[in-house]
Order: sequence, then structure tokens, then C-alpha cells
Amino acid sequence: MLSDEDNQFLEYWELNRDKQKKTFKQFLVGIPIGLLFAIPICISFFSGWDKQAAMVSNTPSFNPGVLIVAMLLIIAFIAIFSKKHQWDIREQHYRELLARQAREKKAENLEKK
Repeated sequence: MLSDEDNQFLEYWELNRDKQKKTFKQFLVGIPIGLLFAIPICISFFSGWDKQAAMVSNTPSFNPGVLIVAMLLIIAFIAIFSKKHQWDIREQHYRELLARQAREKKAENLEKK
């Protein structure tokens, strides 16, 4: 028998799996995770901790736009990747529960016969 928690997950995931699969929603929900990666990089860059980075940032050929675009790409990649990974894990758990539920029903039907 599936536990109450498993049944609740099955019901929840049947209703929400298509909503959570959309890339734009994954991006919006995953932005804080992406920021967790980008903010320390910016702090490290601008704090002067790395002398080489400080020297490069003070040259006239340094383009801050490149740094901003790189940070945005890091945020977007981490946000989407992490949420897609979570979706895949939940989907796999959902399919495993469905398979277990089908096996249990099949076993019950065999016992009745």
C-alpha cells in the first residue's frame, strides 16, 4: 500500500507537473538560486580580493557589459538547470509510485482470483 504522503504527492504532481515543466516558470522560480551563485562572484570581483581581477578591471579595455552579460547568463543557466533537475527528480518519483501502485493492484487482482 502507498502511504498517505505518497498518495498526496501523486495527486499534487498530477495537477502541477505540466505547470512546473514550463521553462519560463522554471526560470522565474529559479532566479534566487542563480543569484546565490552570481552574487558571490560579483563580491569577489569588486572587493579587490583577487589582485589580477582588480588590475584587469582598471584597464581601459575592460568592458563592464561583458561582466553583466556573463552574470545574467550564469543566473539564467543555474536557475533553469536547477529547476529542470528538480522537475526530473519529482517526475521520476511520480513514475516509480505509479509503477508500484500498478504492481500492488495487479497483486490484489491475482489474490482475488
